[in-house]
Amino acid sequence: MKWNAFATLMMLASTGFAAAQAGWSPSTDVLGAHLNYGRGCTACHSPHSGASGNGSAKAADASSGNAILWGEDVSSLYGKTITTGGGRFVETLPASMSATTPDVSGMLTCLSCHDGNYAQNAMMRNKIYESLPASYGSNNAIPTLIANNGTSTGSYLSDHPVGLSAKVSCGANNWDCSQSNGVISMKGANSNKFVTNYGFFVKLGNYSNNAVVVCTTCHNPHAMNVVTVTSSSTSRLPAGTYATMFFLRGPFNPNDSNPLSNQTAQFCRQCHGDKSNEMNGSTAGTVF
Repeated sequence: MKWNAFATLMMLASTGFAAAQAGWSPSTDVLGAHLNYGRGCTACHSPHSGASGNGSAKAADASSGNAILWGEDVSSLYGKTITTGGGRFVETLPASMSATTPDVSGMLTCLSCHDGNYAQNAMMRNKIYESLPASYGSNNAIPTLIANNGTSTGSYLSDHPVGLSAKVSCGANNWDCSQSNGVISMKGANSNKFVTNYGFFVKLGNYSNNAVVVCTTCHNPHAMNVVTVTSSSTSRLPAGTYATMFFLRGPFNPNDSNPLSNQTAQFCRQCHGDKSNEMNGSTAGTVF
């Protein structure tokens, strides 16, 4: 009887945390660091003439601005090779903004500011903009540039796999999902349950009918600190606004005061199904 009462209390507490999350709203502009010191949208996009229209063209580029009206110079990245995931994933970047592969708007655009190797000093100060929770380490300033993170400049080996070879698959050691023409369907018994418990917020690229990971798979560059869940979202969490960090697409709040919170782990489990509760026989859902 006492255990039943305790279990009921824990369930009510978890529900309370979820309700609190669903009503959360940021006190800062949702663009966060991408307000770019007041320049706003035009720091990245140019309504006319690409990088030249933003006054940032370092070299003539006939394809500048052809993708998402991008207003930063990406010419230094064309055709460059980056190797991520400890050396297992090799990506040769597109040679033009007119290429039709998902690594144009999903990688080239991001790297034009966030690459510390081929695109150095692209208006980045290389320090995290957000206030970090006490649970994070405090020995170093967290960098915002890749391949220039305070260790060896030019190495992408410590970065998450990304690019056209970073494929996401179903079965084996992953979700019991299905994939057709590069689109993942979370409709297996366990993957469907995960969508009920958390959702599927990631935005995978599609290359040669394969789902692939690009920068914008995990990151939404237009919302740094908030995720909105509606009735039409690929999530069955209660509708509302949820806290996030680092421009991540799903609820991700390591500053949650509940020591049992697993929402940050849930974000990673969207692709890493073998690490999930559902694929390991646990009935735990998402705890806020």
